[in-house]
Amino acid sequence: MFSITKRADYALLALSHLAISGADNPARLINTKEIAEQYEIPVELLAKILQILAKNAIVASHPGPAGGYRLIRSPKNISVAEIVTLIDGPLSLFQCSGGDESSCKQFNRCTIRSPMAEIEGRVRTLLEQISVDEISKVIPEPELVIPKRDFLAALPMSG
Repeated sequence: MFSITKRADYALLALSHLAISGADNPARLINTKEIAEQYEIPVELLAKILQILAKNAIVASHPGPAGGYRLIRSPKNISVAEIVTLIDGPLSLFQCSGGDESSCKQFNRCTIRSPMAEIEGRVRTLLEQISVDEISKVIPEPELVIPKRDFLAALPMSG
């Protein structure tokens, strides 16, 4: 089953946290410890992930006791696909995605490779269209409200 690794998940959580925290003050620095504690992420692992994001100009790193991280780019311009690719490598749902014949014994006689490539392309496109800004927005769950008259109309009438 296709899944995003924990490392990519942590990267997206960190970026979401930076996006939310920097919404009012984009220059505000957030330290690794704050993010790690908020989401119960190992600090050392998060530090490595943030270093990757800094090397790829997604976040700026400011060393020192008052240092931390902040987004360099707008969260609207950072896609989930970009982050997953930076952290996990190229997106692929199937072993034969890269065209490597040695990765699959059925490669030469496979009848589903093209449809599966289409599925993979659609998943990639979807992840490219979803931004860090979108995943950072908290959407409240709708309350279940049953209008009184609808509820009463469902009750049997005694007569």
